[in-house]
Amino acid sequence: MTRHSGRGFACINYPIGMNLGGDPAQALVHSTPDGKFMVTLSAIDLGQGMKSVTRQIAAEALGVPLADVYVDTADSDTGPHDMGSFASRGTHRVGNAVIRAASEARAQMMEAAAEELEVSAQDLDTDGAGNIHVKGAPSRQITVADTAIAAQFKQGRTLSGRGIFLIEPSGVDPDTGEMSPVTTYAHAALIVDLDVDDETGEVEVTQINSAYEVGRALNPKLVEQQLIGGAWMGVSHALYETTEPYYPDRRHGPEDFNTYLMPGPGEIVPHDIAVLERPAADAPYGGKGPGEMCANPVLPAVANAVYNAVGVRVDKLPITPEKILRGIRANGGARPGPRRPGV
Repeated sequence: MTRHSGRGFACINYPIGMNLGGDPAQALVHSTPDGKFMVTLSAIDLGQGMKSVTRQIAAEALGVPLADVYVDTADSDTGPHDMGSFASRGTHRVGNAVIRAASEARAQMMEAAAEELEVSAQDLDTDGAGNIHVKGAPSRQITVADTAIAAQFKQGRTLSGRGIFLIEPSGVDPDTGEMSPVTTYAHAALIVDLDVDDETGEVEVTQINSAYEVGRALNPKLVEQQLIGGAWMGVSHALYETTEPYYPDRRHGPEDFNTYLMPGPGEIVPHDIAVLERPAADAPYGGKGPGEMCANPVLPAVANAVYNAVGVRVDKLPITPEKILRGIRANGGARPGPRRPGV
């Protein structure tokens, strides 16, 4: 028995969202009587942190504390239209819609504050701590809460805004049909190190190193955790997850998550991440979000690492021990790939 070490590389150029029908996202923002703000969406948080990021975006656009903003994604019947939580579109599409809605609500808030302070709305600014003050004269101020109270109980105003974001239709080459399906792309490069046992065919991932370009990391800790979790999801797809051998017939196959084969948290390996920030011009505060790109490059990197380790090219997922052993036997034994000095 010999354990062979292998290293695999993969890179990705990933489209954010899509162009079909403009890929619309909509958001509503309104103030409660005590100066808090509610963001209403039909986009759903699947665990990727979209509610946290849109909350941050709304607070920034409104100029109010993060603690004073809430996000409601409870019901697509009562929320504005959204295409859905797919295609890594949440931060870009929904974030842009939230900025538009929050900016409109902020304009209403500043008009209400201007009426109370007897100045022009253009002469006012927010401090991000819950106050609105006259530029150059911070002592002349009113709280956001008092502004909301005055607007709703004295002035008869609604502090609210609507936001819609659409992608401009792409031109189509009449001869070739060529077009641009999206307006921006994210990028990543990833290296997987692993060991392959030539007697059992078992694969053990030992380390992952990656670099992701995400526009701007609006919430760095969320980005880091999504990249780590997404990479391990990619490892699971590459090595474990399957409905074989008789799909769609469920005999001898997994019926629930107790019998479904996948790695657990204790098997997560060290993962060194470099997050590269290149703010996108059409993204909310430059952020594109990592999305599905977290997992995608891991699969070819694992396949390349197995080939580098034992010389077996597996082209159908998952890369099971059985497939590796068949490949080793067909090759007449393990044939590790070339190594660079020091690797």
